[in-house]
Amino acid sequence: MKTPKRAHLRLEDSPGEEDSLTGPVEDYLKAIYEIGRGNVSVATNDIAQKLSLTAASVSGMVRRLAGQGLLSYERYRGVTLTDSGRRAALRTIRRHRVIESYLSHALDYPWDRVHDEAERLEHAASDELVDRMAEAIGEPIVDPHGAPIPSREGLMDETIHLSLADLGAGYGARVVEVSDDDPEMLRYLGELAIVPGAELIVLAKAPYEGPITLRIAGTKLSIGPALAAQVMVEPLSDPDAPAH
Repeated sequence: MKTPKRAHLRLEDSPGEEDSLTGPVEDYLKAIYEIGRGNVSVATNDIAQKLSLTAASVSGMVRRLAGQGLLSYERYRGVTLTDSGRRAALRTIRRHRVIESYLSHALDYPWDRVHDEAERLEHAASDELVDRMAEAIGEPIVDPHGAPIPSREGLMDETIHLSLADLGAGYGARVVEVSDDDPEMLRYLGELAIVPGAELIVLAKAPYEGPITLRIAGTKLSIGPALAAQVMVEPLSDPDAPAH
């Protein structure tokens, strides 16, 4: 397990031009941050895949954003956010994840629907509105899917977790985060009780990408490695501790 890295960036200190970024620009910066965890160079093809755009469109936007000082780009080395680009990405991520949390906690939206709603609302909501939403629901530190929420001051928990697919047989773990890209997958994980905070134990792993057998909430079940790879976990201190 890697030591948590934190982005000590203050959102309120960001330059004024970041307040007027367009929605598509914010989407690019957010995608680059999420792919590279804020620090790693990102390939333009990966950006295109995440945003469902053509490589040519992405290359053009990357050059534009580099010209605005929001990212740096070296051919064959990829894209890296500058400090101002990183600040803007964190602000958008905060808005998105606070909105998701508000929809879930205050309006009782199911966790498989909040992502798409937040995608539509994140570019319109002001930072003041988002801060009030966060205050109204008790200043959550993670969204409904377990993803960390950047603080008002710009602090971001960048801990890199194992995936459930990486966990060996006989080991217990606590679910900390699940991917929110696929609503159907979220509904299925919810039916299996594989949600943030749930504790489980890996009973067996079949070879050659075979099923992974788990015990969770007193139930024995099997899932495929592709699904397990979308579930981030924190190993329990006692690998033999049974899941509840």
